[in-house]
Amino acid sequence: MTRIGLLSDTHSYFDPRFKKLFAECDEIWHAGDIGDVKVLDAMRELKPTRAVYGNIDDAVIRADLNEHLRFECDGVDVWITHIGGYPPND
Repeated sequence: MTRIGLLSDTHSYFDPRFKKLFAECDEIWHAGDIGDVKVLDAMRELKPTRAVYGNIDDAVIRADLNEHLRFECDGVDVWITHIGGYPPND
């Protein structure tokens, strides 16, 4: 079974604790708002990384990533997106 490190909203900060927290993971999945491409690069150096861009991400990150990412992992259909919708304002 694939072990996943899941996070989002790093907002340009790669916490040094990620190295220890994700040491036993097979992949990192980031659900957007990376902030700085250096954070994405650091995650990719650490583990294979799947990521989407979020609403704060600039053109550099948007050129590298998609808004949505759909794939299969261990027989499970996975869809990663930053904002999946908004509740009604009734």
